[in-house]
Amino acid sequence: MEFERFELNEGDTGYPIQIADGYEKLPVIYGVGNREILQQPMLAIIGARRATPYGIDLAYQAGRLAAQAGITVVSGGAMGCDHAASRGALEAGGTSVIVSGIGADLVYPKSSEDIFSWVPRTGGAVIALESWGQYVRRYAFPKRNRLIAALATSLLVTEAGKHSGTMTTADAAMRMGRNIYAYPGSVYSATSRGTNYLIANGAELILDAADLASRLSLDFGVHFNQNEVKLPRRGEILSALVANPYSARELASKITSTPLTIIDTLTMYEEEGYIVRMLDGRYTVTARGFHAIGTKE
Repeated sequence: MEFERFELNEGDTGYPIQIADGYEKLPVIYGVGNREILQQPMLAIIGARRATPYGIDLAYQAGRLAAQAGITVVSGGAMGCDHAASRGALEAGGTSVIVSGIGADLVYPKSSEDIFSWVPRTGGAVIALESWGQYVRRYAFPKRNRLIAALATSLLVTEAGKHSGTMTTADAAMRMGRNIYAYPGSVYSATSRGTNYLIANGAELILDAADLASRLSLDFGVHFNQNEVKLPRRGEILSALVANPYSARELASKITSTPLTIIDTLTMYEEEGYIVRMLDGRYTVTARGFHAIGTKE
């Protein structure tokens, strides 16, 4: 299927005027899909490319939540958290904008081909600052990150290393005065050092899906049906494994349960796809496992 191609200059119909906060001279924007979507308020959801199941699930659920309230999700279309955010929005019937680091008529990375083709079919757009047919050039990605920040009303970081493209996007968003949210992560996880750093330096800490819904309600003036903001049940073993991977022996020293019960539970969770055993014998939570995690008072 062929989609509309467009080139937008300052003053053209559909040009995203909100990006004036980030540019002295407004750039030409190349796009495929619905140019009008660029004038809508957007939530940027970004994170690590080589993300853990934790970060991927947070991005996916945030994308779905935004879509439920009619908020357009903007991401970089990269593997990992970006892909999960756009996919979550699209699967919930929402819209997404992908800001590509190459020509808007190309796909990068190939692993994201599904969302690159899906986004324009559902009223969104793939856009870029690079001209048609331009393939990967390293210097283009910082430019891409700046545009993501400029387009966003608010920006959510689900998982990120301390020195990463995600952090350059967050830094640009802070300088533009955007609302910055971040999910905390384990102090032992390299892919959470960036988000924890953001929280320590003024980003809004997001506790759970209900907390994110509250923040979005304030920033975007939308209403959420709290019955739809579900917090799934959490087991004690899954809760422990979220904080850090553990072996069965290590879990036995932390959980008030018999070793046999712990082993049986680990076996059951592994068969159901909630956890996976790593090469060193420790267990960690999978993306499916995070769907079974919520809060337990």
